[in-house]
Amino acid sequence: MHDFYDATGFAYANAYAAATNDPEAFWGAAADDLHWDRRWDQVLDRSAAPLYRWFAGGELNTCYNAIDHHVATGRADQLAVIYDSPVTGVKRRITYRELRDEVARFAGVLRGLGVAKGDRVIIYMPMTPETLIGMYACARIGAVHSVVFGGFAPQELAVRIDDAQPKVVLTASCGIEVQKVVPYKPLLDVALALATHRPAHCVVLQRDVHRCELTAGRDIDWHEAAASASPVDCVPVKATDPLYILYTSGTTGVPKGVVRDNGGHAVALKWSMKNVYGVEPGEVFWSASDFGWAVGHSYIVYAPLLAGCTTVVHEGKPVGTPDAGEFWRVIEEHDVRVLFTAPTAFRAIKREDPKGTFYGKYDMSRFRALFLAGERLDPDTYHWARALLQVPVIDHWWQTETGWPVAANCMGLGAFPVKPGSPTKPVPGYVVEILDEDGAAMPANKEGAVAIRLPLPPGTLPTLWRNDARYIETYLSRYPGYYLTGDGGYIDEDGYLFIMGRVDDIIIVAGHNLSTGSMEQAVASHPDVAECAVIGVRDALKSQLPVGLVVLKAGVTRTHDVIATELVQLVREQVGPVANFRQVAVVARLPKTRSGKVLRKTMRAIADGDGWTMPPTIDDPAALEEIAVALQTLRLAKGPGSPIGG
Repeated sequence: MHDFYDATGFAYANAYAAATNDPEAFWGAAADDLHWDRRWDQVLDRSAAPLYRWFAGGELNTCYNAIDHHVATGRADQLAVIYDSPVTGVKRRITYRELRDEVARFAGVLRGLGVAKGDRVIIYMPMTPETLIGMYACARIGAVHSVVFGGFAPQELAVRIDDAQPKVVLTASCGIEVQKVVPYKPLLDVALALATHRPAHCVVLQRDVHRCELTAGRDIDWHEAAASASPVDCVPVKATDPLYILYTSGTTGVPKGVVRDNGGHAVALKWSMKNVYGVEPGEVFWSASDFGWAVGHSYIVYAPLLAGCTTVVHEGKPVGTPDAGEFWRVIEEHDVRVLFTAPTAFRAIKREDPKGTFYGKYDMSRFRALFLAGERLDPDTYHWARALLQVPVIDHWWQTETGWPVAANCMGLGAFPVKPGSPTKPVPGYVVEILDEDGAAMPANKEGAVAIRLPLPPGTLPTLWRNDARYIETYLSRYPGYYLTGDGGYIDEDGYLFIMGRVDDIIIVAGHNLSTGSMEQAVASHPDVAECAVIGVRDALKSQLPVGLVVLKAGVTRTHDVIATELVQLVREQVGPVANFRQVAVVARLPKTRSGKVLRKTMRAIADGDGWTMPPTIDDPAALEEIAVALQTLRLAKGPGSPIGG
């Protein structure tokens, strides 16, 4: 095994200093790499701080920069999209010219349905090229898309419909999970019945594997509409206009609509492809994620095409479609140079093929690097992947809110030696600090709140959808002058960042950020439940799994097993199968502080099998002792000495 790093670190140090000391000059130079219909008046508008805006006064079109520009400058016949669906046996290759034509026609469909600049479009679709086409069609005419992950339950979809108030919904007859067909249209119909907002039309992609009934007067067949539509040109929009809304879990019952602008987003993502991921125009880049997550938006749809690369849309899993060699097949067959996925995927491959037998069946000689993010990369998985692949394995860290990496081993700027467990150092543009409760900077190796100094770089969220006040309250009020990430961690003596986990109630299940609050809301709706808490506990495969702790109402005589089964079904219906909520313990009471706060952190430590001490503020020590017994029972059911999820 050989090393892949620049021991001098000069390229990174120079870029980081430039972005920190003069962000306007640094990002202005990066923005010159895009096509602008009108050049900006200011690189950074500080007039409404802490609500900063990048490239104020500038106008451009994201779709033009990602597609039409490449057609006009010599990449018309290069592949833009490779669609590979092992679950249906379908493969498709789309050039930049073909993609431009399809996007322009579907933009004509939207225009014909009355969608104009600033209107919203909800997209509830599977991993197909049409989903990407729908997103770009919105961007082409200045509409704002909001993609909702296809695994979400109707209740969650309805809330997003009401918040975004879309003019049109794009959907498909079904999605496919390994061998299981998931009909989408019935879920959408329920969501529309629950929602108070009524979109005028739904455009439905009928898939051969499962077709659905269309509602007369509302639903439109995707292919029929596209066949008869006239193509439309790109519409310039303000750099500060929203490109999309991406909802992330909230704790108040109302999801947070993260807004991404057009200008800063395009600048940051294009810059990141070369400098963070080390990918050159014309190369194949694969992000094995889903369109519904931030990774799918940034690194399946937008960044690769902005950079003139080829992106892979894969409808399958790392194992089971058909085997643990699926990733290696895709890499060899499509000449993938860099892969970005979640550690969960590699833990699944490791579990199915611990000796890497499938890997040896494929030619991986042109594969250059593996990037992992979405949850903590445990050292065991890092070492296993590094030994198997013999290429750099890069742990990097970012959030839905930031939209692109906050910390990474930047392959385009001369990577550093790896420290397993760390995503290495902050990416140029981000000034990361560790703060104590009072906002003072913590010394090296001391854990605290991970915060980012304002202004955030381009590409990050400028606000929440129609809610500046909530944006400030949620992210900017705790430490004035900083963005609060919600994560805890520390920076070591070499400047390496270590993320230790969430400090709020968001848990990460197989790379998906999920709110335990939404699960608690579902559990609490059961007629037999008096009180409940849901905590995330460590899991060897999925990073974290939720566990429910439930106090029943007095007089309930039904068996605990029956109630637990009903609670699991409730969460599945109201939050979705993606929550992986399967374990429930019925307890006499929940441990709380004297002020009434449930001791979730202590319960997580017990569930994970970590050391813990009785909190001095606890109201009833016996309650925590009872919880410890219940959690120990669950843990022993999984195997002596294991965390509950182990």
